Amino acid sequence: MNFNHALKQKKLFLFDIDGTIAVGDTLYDGSAELLQYIESIGGKAYYITNNSTKSGQDYVKKFRTAFGLETTEDLFITSGYLTIRFLKKHFADKKIFVLGTSSFVSELRKNGLNITETAEEGIGCVVAAYDNELNYNKLTEACKVLLTTDVPFYATNPDLRCPTCFGFIPDCGAICNMLTETTDKTPVYLGKPSKKVVELCLSLSGFTKEETLVVGDRLYTDIACGINGGVDTCVVFTGEATPEDIKDTPYPPTYAFANVRELLQQFQ
Repeated sequence: MNFNHALKQKKLFLFDIDGTIAVGDTLYDGSAELLQYIESIGGKAYYITNNSTKSGQDYVKKFRTAFGLETTEDLFITSGYLTIRFLKKHFADKKIFVLGTSSFVSELRKNGLNITETAEEGIGCVVAAYDNELNYNKLTEACKVLLTTDVPFYATNPDLRCPTCFGFIPDCGAICNMLTETTDKTPVYLGKPSKKVVELCLSLSGFTKEETLVVGDRLYTDIACGINGGVDTCVVFTGEATPEDIKDTPYPPTYAFANVRELLQQFQ
């Protein structure tokens, strides 16, 4: 890909986390220096992750203890946060069935939402999230609601695979595919690739679309999110996407690098 003057004008960086700047408790080479560079030019970094198992507060703690990076809660725009905003706006007075971790359910309840994890009367919608505590009973209850009612079906994110130190494990999209194959119901996804992720970061930061760059490792979530939001994008090949993938994709990135170290070198 051709590099141009536009890349040097970027001030607002919207980073995916897993597979992009880190994996597990390991910060990738170049990530800390890139964040320092952004601060030195008067820019800002937001972390737009589709991981709904952690709150912004959880991430602040993880960045400090695992990565040695100081951040603030407002910099983390998680799919869980976006889901809470959506549910509070549209289902504040309704009972919500949730398939997710106990931490995610607790976070929803802390925000005043009426949450149930069993199929019962009066449910207003179904919400599915990445769930590393998943069991067959949870899937059964979700199927029961979806098959016996006509309520809306939402999910935090369409990611099929979650990066780990050894490869990947099933993510929310894979869990939802099981539900869809069983019930013929397809969810509306609330996190990336929704353009609302970009729009929220723009409104919070005050930067322009021309100054913004979305950086991620997935084409169908991270890069699609930037495209939907009308901003430039950069894929790094440290997670799911490969150089072969970008040759024939409906979500072509503006820039592509092997890793964030290479991205940093372009600025330097």
